[in-house]
Amino acid sequence: MPIPAQQNLPGLRSFPHARKPPTLAEQFADFDREHPWVYAALERLVSQRLASGARRVGMKALFETLRWRHPYGMKGLNNNYTAFYARQLLADHPEWTPVIELRRRRTP
Repeated sequence: MPIPAQQNLPGLRSFPHARKPPTLAEQFADFDREHPWVYAALERLVSQRLASGARRVGMKALFETLRWRHPYGMKGLNNNYTAFYARQLLADHPEWTPVIELRRRRTP
């Protein structure tokens, strides 16, 4: 069957009213807006680690610390947002640039 003929098959048409799933950046923005304490807690943890003499701070380790300190079952505190928080921390604290490692972005 030629391709143009397949476009008229039931179920293959596009639905203009269908909403695209939110991007990871949009999901992060929603999470950050709903949980402003997370950024403040990360900021405190980085400061504490640096005050104790640390030379490198891993965002995933900080997220693990937050998971241990906060109630079981808290949704959304996952590693998907570590890069977003790292970039936000470095934008607010450029002096931490040598301490927090960033990976190259794969998407804009």
